[in-house]
Amino acid sequence: MSGFAKTLTRMDVDDQLARYLGMIDAASGQLADLLDELGLVTRIEAGRWEPLLAEVDSLELARGAVEPLDAVEVSGTGAQVGVDKEAAGRAVRSLAHCALRHGGLERVELRADGPSLVLAPVSPETAAICLGRELRDLGAAVGVRVLDALGGSVEEEGEALRIRLPLAPVVG
Repeated sequence: MSGFAKTLTRMDVDDQLARYLGMIDAASGQLADLLDELGLVTRIEAGRWEPLLAEVDSLELARGAVEPLDAVEVSGTGAQVGVDKEAAGRAVRSLAHCALRHGGLERVELRADGPSLVLAPVSPETAAICLGRELRDLGAAVGVRVLDALGGSVEEEGEALRIRLPLAPVVG
């Protein structure tokens, strides 16, 4: 269906049909993302996920993760962590998006604190959704599971979430 809608958008159609085709295309993209998330968590649960671990600076990870979200301010001082950059970035982005969406906020801060990232403000009600205790945001719930599988964690800390990332191995 997505391919058909994309093909039709290239044709000369009226504004109303173009709007409907845009909605179909966006919904198809969301469905594809949902299937990707379900596939990832299934591989994790089955013990078949093989993350591509790399050494990354936590501040750079934070910046890259939330780049598509205009409402997140990134600050702080990073540290070298050992994560699957794409998966960890997607998890951090999902948590920030969840905090914005379910917290009814216009802006949040993501502060690098060494190997941790602190996402604030996050109310206790929103934290329950972000952590998956109240399952209303699949992306955030999968993000928490991904971070756990990488050896990290996500914890409620006052009016914030602390995302602990595993330190990069010391060589030498």
